[in-house]
Amino acid sequence: MKINKEQLEEKILPKFKEGEGRYIMRAYDDDDNKLMFGTLEPGCSIGYHTHTNNSETMYILSGVATYVIDGGVEEVVLPNEVHYCPKGRSHSLQNRGTENLTFFAVIGQHNE
Repeated sequence: MKINKEQLEEKILPKFKEGEGRYIMRAYDDDDNKLMFGTLEPGCSIGYHTHTNNSETMYILSGVATYVIDGGVEEVVLPNEVHYCPKGRSHSLQNRGTENLTFFAVIGQHNE
């Protein structure tokens, strides 16, 4: 199945997951998986949250991503690197850089 990013509706989400600024995204969701193309402008973030029933894999396309994992450990992820948040773990994402942070993310559901 081919999915064209430009054919997905762009949504602007202020203070996503209680983060700072706005999260710009285009998403495809079939209730089993969510595929997201995301952008965080400089100074913006996605707030700290737990992946209770799913996991998230984020591939960084451009910019520098700073994650806070499980309440305190910081991890910097660069373009062409991947951040993985397993089911039951927590993280947040910040763009502390001077250019837009863009990424492709897959959230896989873990239905029991």
